Amino acid sequence: MRIHTLDLRFQGIPGLIASYLVESGGEFALIETGPGSTLAALRSAIRAVDVDESAIKKVFVTHIHLDHAGAAGWWAQQGATVYCHPNAARHLIDSSKLIDSARLIYAEKMDSLWGDMLPAPAERLIVLQDNEGVPLGEVEINAWDTPGHARHHHAFVLGDVCFTGDVAGMRLEHSSYLSVTASPPQFDPVAYVQSVDRLMAAKFKTLYLTHFGAVSDVAAHLANYRQRITEVYERVAAGFREGISTEENRRRYAAAEHQAAMQAGVSEELWLKGESANVTSMCADGVRLYCEKQP
Repeated sequence: MRIHTLDLRFQGIPGLIASYLVESGGEFALIETGPGSTLAALRSAIRAVDVDESAIKKVFVTHIHLDHAGAAGWWAQQGATVYCHPNAARHLIDSSKLIDSARLIYAEKMDSLWGDMLPAPAERLIVLQDNEGVPLGEVEINAWDTPGHARHHHAFVLGDVCFTGDVAGMRLEHSSYLSVTASPPQFDPVAYVQSVDRLMAAKFKTLYLTHFGAVSDVAAHLANYRQRITEVYERVAAGFREGISTEENRRRYAAAEHQAAMQAGVSEELWLKGESANVTSMCADGVRLYCEKQP
């Protein structure tokens, strides 16, 4: 088995969004498609590793957020089979609600950031249940239901490696600072920690993060990330109980995360780069929304 990390150079910036090309027994699968705006970069990266994109018959998306699955419909329209979570399929077939919601947030930046999200023909989609596997050459790709970031989230497991989507967070260029992926509307710290615990118990050799790249210090990474999920939740929950405004919550969240990143040795340039992929204001809103829903 061979795994190729494909850097999609989101907004022209390296190291923010990855797709993974898996080769086994003469078969090829793509894990994560990235957004429509990086489709040309993805296709170029596939050619750069001497693979004909027409040979890619299986495409796996961890969840339907635009930075992970925005180009899935294009692949389905080319004849590939797209595998997804049961709660994701309807949004890949008809992405209008997803796009309309995103446009409310990103406004005039929507098209330049995310590009087109084409509809996937229903007959090209296969939903996977928890622990269900798909053969690929000499290996099997297994779907693990891993909510917390989103209720429609899968991690994909191949033996002792795991493609984590957003459930293991975002790591900036191998720094010790981990950014919690917590954008609205489905952040759930209880489910999130349970999903991380499931990954920890598996003792994987390598994690492949969509944001970004291979992680070999798996136990330390997951232990750190587990702590970070609890940390950001407890911080926002305290402010919510205090009665602070949405804007003040965003300000405090950004200030605390910036301080944590600086203490971990992240440069200001790298911090701003991370903000391009996991905006602190959106994460602050995602955590606060969970607090607002609690009885």
